[in-house]
Amino acid sequence: MSRFTGEYEVRLDDKNRLRLPAVLLRQLGEEVKLGLVINRGFDKCLVLYPQKQWEKISDEVNQLNLYVTANREFARYFFRGATPLEPDASSRILMPKTLMEYAGIQQDVIIYAYGDQIEIWAKEAYERMMDSAPKDFATLAEKILGHKDV
Repeated sequence: MSRFTGEYEVRLDDKNRLRLPAVLLRQLGEEVKLGLVINRGFDKCLVLYPQKQWEKISDEVNQLNLYVTANREFARYFFRGATPLEPDASSRILMPKTLMEYAGIQQDVIIYAYGDQIEIWAKEAYERMMDSAPKDFATLAEKILGHKDV
């Protein structure tokens, strides 16, 4: 389900609050009123989830067989740091210190929204990640999507 799109450069204020861009708020729509959850991403970034999306992903993780060591380790790490957030009247969210440290976020961030993901990156880390893009994107696209009928 593709619903978010955009790349937004944002600066945290002195209290580590991040103002959500108006364009992204419009994409979130009424879901923002239900709350958001922020957590570690698989890369050194943070992921911001609308509450409904978080519940869907949490349900999937909670169905894992916790008698299996790998499942237990994954669940522990996945939920570690997850923090519910509610934007204030100025559409700002307070960034949790431990998550900021994990992602190397200090003041300048990039919000990268694609598909059903909203990632929050330290600007420098985002630029490094984008600089390491595949040299031949067309070949990668063929490898990943070439088998699909269009």
